[in-house]
Formats: sequence, C-alpha cells, structure tokens
Amino acid sequence: MIYPTAADWRGADRKKVLLFGMSGLGKTTISNLLRSGGWFHYSVDYRIGTRYMGEHIADNFKREAMKVPLLRELLMTDSVYIASNITFDNLAPLSTYMGKPGDPARLGLPFDEYMRRQTQHRAAEIAALLDTMPFIERAHDLYGYDHFVCDSGGSICEVVDPEDPNDPILKPLSENLLMVWIKGSEAHTAELIRRFDRAPKPMYYQPEFLHAAWAEYLALTGTAPDKIDPDAFVRWTYARALAHRQPRYEAMARNWGLTITAEDVARVRSVADFEDLIAATLEARAR
Repeated sequence: MIYPTAADWRGADRKKVLLFGMSGLGKTTISNLLRSGGWFHYSVDYRIGTRYMGEHIADNFKREAMKVPLLRELLMTDSVYIASNITFDNLAPLSTYMGKPGDPARLGLPFDEYMRRQTQHRAAEIAALLDTMPFIERAHDLYGYDHFVCDSGGSICEVVDPEDPNDPILKPLSENLLMVWIKGSEAHTAELIRRFDRAPKPMYYQPEFLHAAWAEYLALTGTAPDKIDPDAFVRWTYARALAHRQPRYEAMARNWGLTITAEDVARVRSVADFEDLIAATLEARAR
C-alpha cells in the first residue's frame, strides 16, 4: 500500500484514495464530501458514460428518434442536436443504454444485443479505471488539487483478478492510490435488494455469470427469451450478483488495500472524519 502506516497517511502531502464496493453503500457520498473539502473527485462511471460510451448512448437516442418522421427529417438536415445529459449524480443515460434482456414490448433487448453492450461496457470500464493515473497528475498539475478520490463503479470486481499479483488494473491502481473497500453488513445487503426490487437498473456482470444466469432463468420459468420480463430477470439476478461479488471484493481488500464498514462511512461528516477513519484502520491493520 502507498501509505503503509497511519503516520504515512497523516503526513502525506498528497492523499490519493480509490473507493470500491457495491453501489449504495456510500462511495459517491464520501467522494462528494471530499470534493467539497478540496479533493478532486474522479468518477469512473461518469468517465465511462462520457468518454467511452458517449457515442454509443447518443447513437441509441438517434436510432429511436429516426423512427419519428419529424425528428428523422431534422436529424438528416442537422437541424437538431441529440446528446445525453449525464452527470455525476445522474447516470441514467448510461443505464438506459445498457438495458435489460427480454420482451421488446417491455423495453427488453435481444440477449445477443444485451451482451454486445455488456462487452462495450467492460472495455470502457477497464479504460476508465486505467485513466485514473493520468487524471491524478492532471488534477494536480492543471487544477492544483493535492488530494484525489477515485469513485469506482460497483462492477470493478468484475474486470479484475484480485488473486493475481500482476493484475494489469489493480497493480497500477494500488501503486498510486490507497484501495479502500466499503463493506456492507447482511442488513445492508437486504436493504440493497429491497431498493433494487423497487427500481431495478441495468448493471455490468462477467459474461460467464450472465450466460449461466440467463440459461438458468429460462429453464426455471419455461419462458421464451423474447417474452421474459426484463425487470423480473434483473431482480432475480441481483441477489445472486451480490453473492458473486462479495468474495471478489474481499480478495481485493485482502490483497490490495483496506476494509472500512458502511456503518463507519455513515458516521463520516467531514474530511477530517474520513482521514481519521483511514488512519484508525491502518493502525488496526498494523496491530
């Protein structure tokens, strides 16, 4: 770790942290708090949705607009401009593009198209994670930020091998930032599932996991692929995804960084609170 001890962390002129864990446990909340306290906030999901998936998202909007005669005419004459309004706090354009497989009458995608977009997201996420390092220097040299927080997506564990000491993503990240896992309890997991049931959203998963889940769900329901309820499938998949991701997060924290709990994060009210939490965690690790 780039800060082996609490003293190293407290004395660092430039503090650099990457937060990882399931969506909904506080990564973005803490990142926003640090940003308000003078840290540079690098959002991996925002980078994915703007730099690497932006054209795919806009083209999808245009494809739908071309089905409307008036909009088609305006687009063909460059009379209108269509783009996503993605922000740190509103990643809906990216989620909408990712989509869900199933019945097209319920906005579902053919499974092959769904997997094509998953593949695009994987490449985009890897590129956005590797962009972290140049952004550290860009934030410092261009904007004068000493401190840096990388707000990673929940699917970071799907694109790395935490047991490989030479993993091409984790190795450079850990050499430049302190890797910090925000770990949820069983109660948090249950709440995340309840929240997801109310508003199921697209997510990225490893292709092997998705192919297995899709085949199992088709066999379980006996439903044709183009009649599957997209929301029902992603709800069914989500709890399995949490179980699939948990040991991967644990290995990332064990081999590459630290673990803090979502309860600890909920008590953070200031930059000083966060810095104290990291210092205390480093001290506990040393013991």
